[in-house]
Amino acid sequence: MKEVPHAGASQRFTLTARFKSFGYAFEGLALMLKTQHNAWLHLIATVLVTGLAVWCRMNASDWRWLIGAMTMVWMAEAMNTAVESLCDVVSPQYSLAVKCAKDLAAGSVLIAACAAVATGVITFWPYLGKGL
Repeated sequence: MKEVPHAGASQRFTLTARFKSFGYAFEGLALMLKTQHNAWLHLIATVLVTGLAVWCRMNASDWRWLIGAMTMVWMAEAMNTAVESLCDVVSPQYSLAVKCAKDLAAGSVLIAACAAVATGVITFWPYLGKGL
């Protein structure tokens, strides 16, 4: 692991440091895709939803809803991955408290995914529902 200064440490603002922070963020996303099978499902869903929205020539207002829903799912998955990783380090052996934390984090992904599906149905309905 890289040594990271504590939150209160003062640092000068540099472009190099900003680029490094983006690098860390992309490393985290890559790690999530490498280690979390559900992240691949989210990626496939993101690509399919984006492709369908382009095909439907969705307006900007509807795009905002889809982008918000997809972002919510990705953020929940990232937080779930972070919680699971920390729990595994803090308590490698079974712990009811760790199980509870992991289950709650996973539940947040489920809530986000269900809300995203509902948002998608409502958003796509005017484009696709008329043909049904």
